[in-house]
Amino acid sequence: MKPIQVLLVDDEEELVSTLAERLEIRGINAEWATSADAACEKVSERKYDVAILDVKLPCISGFDLQRKMAQIAPEVHFMFMTGHGSPGGFTGKNTEADLYDCLIKPVDIEVLVEKIRNAIRRNG
Repeated sequence: MKPIQVLLVDDEEELVSTLAERLEIRGINAEWATSADAACEKVSERKYDVAILDVKLPCISGFDLQRKMAQIAPEVHFMFMTGHGSPGGFTGKNTEADLYDCLIKPVDIEVLVEKIRNAIRRNG
């Protein structure tokens, strides 16, 4: 079985670099970007199984970035993370965020790994 390829996108460099290292330790290949432009460039150059996007990025929402990235690489499964919200949903309303796997910061690495593996199983 080939290693899972993940792209992490968050403007907090320390957060995404640390998450990437922790995923690598668990056998998941992880790269990261701190801007929407860098994320789009990476997804156009390499195939990823999962992209995990921060909901609030400078100049663009994670959901708008997801739409741009999906045009480049429609096969990618998207997940979101945020420091704003609750485990039951980002707003408590039926929003776009509630359609995706969502993680609340600080992200529990074991929960993240489980969600990534579940996404891969679902999307085969």
